[in-house]
Amino acid sequence: MIVSIAYAKPNMQVWKNIDIAEGSCVRDVILASGLLEQFPEIDLDENKVGIFGALAKLDKPVKEGDRVEIYRPIHPDAERLDQK
Repeated sequence: MIVSIAYAKPNMQVWKNIDIAEGSCVRDVILASGLLEQFPEIDLDENKVGIFGALAKLDKPVKEGDRVEIYRPIHPDAERLDQK
């Protein structure tokens, strides 16, 4: 089944479609996406995740067409820090 995954930084956004097995969960989508290797700052123990803007647990099953999102922590100086 096809699901998408999104991650955004102030100066860059990534949105990928992933072909994943039926019965997969949010964690499976994230691992299959390669985003953890591309963005080593992502820490699944710290970053919140969701589906279509609604917070979700890593073990939540995904459905065809879902968009998994990885959220950055909100920090008052986040944009300045990301540009360093």
